[in-house]
Amino acid sequence: MSGVVLGLHASLTGGVPKQPVEMLEVSETGCTGDQQNDQRHHGGPLRAVCLLEDWVLERLQQDGHPIYPGSTGENMLISGCSPGDLGIGSQLRVGSVWLSITSAAVPCKTIRNSFIGGQFHHLSDKRNPGQTRWYAEVIQAGIVRLGDEVRLVTTNEPTGNP
Repeated sequence: MSGVVLGLHASLTGGVPKQPVEMLEVSETGCTGDQQNDQRHHGGPLRAVCLLEDWVLERLQQDGHPIYPGSTGENMLISGCSPGDLGIGSQLRVGSVWLSITSAAVPCKTIRNSFIGGQFHHLSDKRNPGQTRWYAEVIQAGIVRLGDEVRLVTTNEPTGNP
Protein backbone atom coordinates (compact mmCIF):
# COMPACT_ATOMS: atom_id res chain seq x y z
CA MET A 1 0.00 0.00 0.00
CA SER A 2 1.30 3.39 -0.97
CA GLY A 3 -0.57 6.69 -0.81
CA VAL A 4 -0.17 10.35 0.08
CA VAL A 5 -1.02 12.79 2.84
CA LEU A 6 -4.20 14.58 1.73
CA GLY A 7 -4.76 16.68 4.84
CA LEU A 8 -2.99 17.80 7.99
CA HIS A 9 -4.89 19.27 10.95
CA ALA A 10 -4.18 20.77 14.34
CA SER A 11 -6.04 22.71 17.03
CA LEU A 12 -4.19 25.32 19.07
CA THR A 13 -7.06 25.50 21.56
CA GLY A 14 -8.13 21.83 21.58
CA GLY A 15 -11.37 20.32 20.41
CA VAL A 16 -12.85 19.94 16.95
CA PRO A 17 -12.81 20.77 14.20
CA LYS A 18 -9.06 20.85 13.80
CA GLN A 19 -7.83 23.45 11.31
CA PRO A 20 -5.85 22.65 8.16
CA VAL A 21 -2.10 23.21 8.31
CA GLU A 22 0.62 22.86 5.67
CA MET A 23 2.92 20.74 7.84
CA LEU A 24 3.10 18.99 11.20
CA GLU A 25 6.13 18.54 13.38
CA VAL A 26 5.56 15.12 14.92
CA SER A 27 7.25 13.97 18.13
CA GLU A 28 6.79 11.00 20.45
CA THR A 29 4.31 13.06 22.48
CA GLY A 30 2.21 14.39 19.60
CA CYS A 31 2.02 17.08 16.97
CA THR A 32 3.50 20.49 17.77
CA GLY A 33 0.74 23.09 17.99
CA ASP A 34 -2.03 20.54 18.51
CA GLN A 35 -3.87 20.49 21.84
CA GLN A 36 -6.46 18.10 23.27
CA ASN A 37 -9.16 19.20 25.70
CA ASP A 38 -9.61 15.69 27.11
CA GLN A 39 -6.17 14.24 27.78
CA ARG A 40 -7.63 11.23 29.52
CA HIS A 41 -8.97 9.92 26.20
CA HIS A 42 -6.80 11.74 23.64
CA GLY A 43 -3.10 12.41 23.18
CA GLY A 44 -0.10 10.96 24.97
CA PRO A 45 2.59 8.64 23.63
CA LEU A 46 0.25 5.82 22.53
CA ARG A 47 -2.20 8.28 20.92
CA ALA A 48 0.32 10.83 19.63
CA VAL A 49 -1.18 11.01 16.13
CA CYS A 50 -4.75 10.46 14.91
CA LEU A 51 -5.17 9.16 11.34
CA LEU A 52 -8.22 8.99 9.08
CA GLU A 53 -8.25 7.08 5.80
CA ASP A 54 -9.81 8.88 2.84
CA TRP A 55 -12.05 5.90 1.94
CA VAL A 56 -13.72 6.24 5.37
CA LEU A 57 -14.33 9.97 4.89
CA GLU A 58 -15.67 9.41 1.36
CA ARG A 59 -17.97 6.56 2.42
CA LEU A 60 -19.47 8.66 5.22
CA GLN A 61 -19.90 11.68 2.92
CA GLN A 62 -21.63 9.45 0.33
CA ASP A 63 -24.02 8.37 3.07
CA GLY A 64 -24.92 12.06 3.55
CA HIS A 65 -22.96 12.82 6.72
CA PRO A 66 -21.58 16.39 6.95
CA ILE A 67 -18.09 15.10 7.87
CA TYR A 68 -15.13 16.94 6.33
CA PRO A 69 -11.33 16.87 6.77
CA GLY A 70 -10.45 17.81 10.35
CA SER A 71 -14.03 17.69 11.65
CA THR A 72 -13.48 14.51 13.66
CA GLY A 73 -10.17 15.57 15.18
CA GLU A 74 -7.76 13.65 12.97
CA ASN A 75 -4.26 15.01 12.50
CA MET A 76 -3.69 13.29 9.15
CA LEU A 77 -6.02 12.37 6.30
CA ILE A 78 -4.27 9.73 4.19
CA SER A 79 -4.95 8.00 0.88
CA GLY A 80 -3.82 4.70 -0.57
CA CYS A 81 -5.50 2.38 1.92
CA SER A 82 -8.27 -0.06 1.18
CA PRO A 83 -10.72 -1.34 3.78
CA GLY A 84 -8.84 -3.72 6.06
CA ASP A 85 -5.32 -2.50 5.22
CA LEU A 86 -4.76 -0.88 8.62
CA GLY A 87 -5.14 -2.38 12.06
CA ILE A 88 -3.48 -2.49 15.45
CA GLY A 89 0.22 -3.14 14.91
CA SER A 90 0.33 -1.74 11.37
CA GLN A 91 3.35 0.46 10.80
CA LEU A 92 3.44 3.37 8.37
CA ARG A 93 6.09 5.66 6.97
CA VAL A 94 4.54 9.10 6.50
CA GLY A 95 7.13 11.38 5.00
CA SER A 96 10.08 11.10 7.41
CA VAL A 97 7.87 9.91 10.30
CA TRP A 98 7.43 6.26 11.30
CA LEU A 99 4.11 5.44 13.04
CA SER A 100 2.69 2.31 14.63
CA ILE A 101 -1.09 1.92 15.01
CA THR A 102 -1.93 1.33 18.68
CA SER A 103 -5.74 1.47 18.74
CA ALA A 104 -8.92 2.58 17.07
CA ALA A 105 -10.03 6.01 18.27
CA VAL A 106 -13.31 5.49 20.10
CA PRO A 107 -15.82 8.09 18.87
CA CYS A 108 -17.43 10.48 21.32
CA LYS A 109 -20.10 13.18 21.37
CA THR A 110 -17.61 15.95 20.54
CA ILE A 111 -17.63 14.78 16.89
CA ARG A 112 -21.44 14.49 16.64
CA ASN A 113 -21.76 17.51 14.32
CA SER A 114 -20.01 15.47 11.62
CA PHE A 115 -22.90 13.01 11.46
CA ILE A 116 -26.57 13.05 10.52
CA GLY A 117 -28.58 13.22 13.74
CA GLY A 118 -25.36 13.29 15.77
CA GLN A 119 -24.89 9.55 15.21
CA PHE A 120 -21.13 9.49 15.74
CA HIS A 121 -21.13 5.67 16.12
CA HIS A 122 -20.77 5.52 12.31
CA LEU A 123 -17.05 6.09 12.96
CA SER A 124 -16.71 3.13 15.32
CA ASP A 125 -14.35 0.21 14.70
CA LYS A 126 -16.41 -1.83 17.16
CA ARG A 127 -19.64 -1.36 15.15
CA ASN A 128 -18.08 -1.00 11.69
CA PRO A 129 -14.70 -2.78 11.59
CA GLY A 130 -12.06 -0.59 9.95
CA GLN A 131 -14.38 2.41 9.59
CA THR A 132 -12.60 4.44 12.23
CA ARG A 133 -9.85 6.89 13.03
CA TRP A 134 -6.63 5.26 14.19
CA TYR A 135 -4.33 6.31 17.00
CA ALA A 136 -0.61 5.82 16.48
CA GLU A 137 2.55 6.05 18.49
CA VAL A 138 5.61 7.67 16.96
CA ILE A 139 8.53 5.33 16.33
CA GLN A 140 10.56 8.00 14.51
CA ALA A 141 9.78 11.71 14.85
CA GLY A 142 10.00 14.20 12.02
CA ILE A 143 8.08 16.57 9.76
CA VAL A 144 5.04 15.65 7.66
CA ARG A 145 3.89 17.84 4.77
CA LEU A 146 0.88 17.76 2.49
CA GLY A 147 1.57 15.40 -0.40
CA ASP A 148 4.16 13.33 1.47
CA GLU A 149 4.19 9.63 0.65
CA VAL A 150 2.37 7.22 2.97
CA ARG A 151 3.68 3.67 2.86
CA LEU A 152 2.47 0.65 4.81
CA VAL A 153 5.57 -1.06 6.23
CA THR A 154 4.05 -3.91 8.26
CA THR A 155 0.64 -5.20 9.21
CA ASN A 156 0.20 -7.25 12.37
CA GLU A 157 -3.53 -7.35 13.15
CA PRO A 158 -5.54 -5.99 10.21
CA THR A 159 -9.25 -5.52 10.63
CA GLY A 160 -11.72 -7.33 8.40
CA ASN A 161 -13.35 -5.63 5.44
CA PRO A 162 -16.39 -3.61 6.53
